[in-house]
Amino acid sequence: MALGLKSSTLELLKRFNRAFPQFYEQFVSSEIQLQNLRLAYQLYKSKQAVIELKSEGTKSALHFAYRNQSFLLSDIFGVLAAYGLTIHSLSLYGQIYPPMLVFIKLIVSRSGKALTDKTSENVCRAIREALAGRFEVEEMLAVEFNLDAGLEQVETEFYVDPVFHLPALLIEADNQPGLFYKVMYAIWQEDLLVVNANLLVWRGRTRLILYLLGPNESLIPEYLGQKIAEGVKQRLLGRRF
Repeated sequence: MALGLKSSTLELLKRFNRAFPQFYEQFVSSEIQLQNLRLAYQLYKSKQAVIELKSEGTKSALHFAYRNQSFLLSDIFGVLAAYGLTIHSLSLYGQIYPPMLVFIKLIVSRSGKALTDKTSENVCRAIREALAGRFEVEEMLAVEFNLDAGLEQVETEFYVDPVFHLPALLIEADNQPGLFYKVMYAIWQEDLLVVNANLLVWRGRTRLILYLLGPNESLIPEYLGQKIAEGVKQRLLGRRF
């Protein structure tokens, strides 16, 4: 736990952390825990999604906080695809108990550079409009991508993580434009809630491990997990997308 904090802040942080999976306090740095607490307070005060895009070196960092819902990632990644942004890293921490908030940090770039202030402003506005149902992500993407085209060389696997004690879905596919949106759209179609994520991009392949809750924020039994893994694979191959 972070040193040098007021006892009242430490107590607040401990109570805040109880809504996350068991691994959160153990494996997530104190700096990120405090950052998420600040974002939660910002969310509490504003009563609307926290969406911030700031330069971070030669790239840009998108911070997002809101109540977790199955369509969120589809909307966010759809907007990023529509603006032609490259995703370099993803960190996502979602609560598994009320108020079920989710905190996301994405490192992105456009043409290998940090986003301009104007582009950052437009992206943040588009995400907010998409969440409000006023920005049709799919219609905009249809101009740029063939959304019916399947991904190449897709593999999926469901398992229960022995460390995190959460259902996990591994998705691996060849890199191609719109990949993240198509993955998150498939997750939304299965009515799944992502509460943690790991991303690895290597040698033309993208590997995502998504830790999940099922419909109605429930745990996913093994037999259902296998069906979900196959369903997501078929959607991504373009057979049910």
